[in-house]
Amino acid sequence: QVQVVESGGGLVQPGGSLRLSCVASGFTFRDYRMSWYRQAPGKERELVSTITSAGGFRNYTNSVKGRFTISRDNAKNTVYLQMNSLKPEDTAVYYCNARRNRNLDYWGQGTRVTVSS
Repeated sequence: QVQVVESGGGLVQPGGSLRLSCVASGFTFRDYRMSWYRQAPGKERELVSTITSAGGFRNYTNSVKGRFTISRDNAKNTVYLQMNSLKPEDTAVYYCNARRNRNLDYWGQGTRVTVSS
């Protein structure tokens, strides 16, 4: 049974930090590209960051470059998103995605991040 489970969201003040985690099971994690997406209220889901299966390549949407860092631990079947210098516009539900191809594409249920004073 495939499971993708995010955690680590919460309420944080502007300028603060959070680390999101995503634990996967039920498939060969090391073969999958992992991504974080987010969806803010009233907006479409957007890609935040992606890391390739071996971790050799990472990319970020422009609005988070220099503030967010994606990483993975294939031994723990886990991908992380370290979020620093958080801004109110980072408020969203953050989703973890595991993708090998269009037929092997799994999503978590999301974790909510609220940046507010």
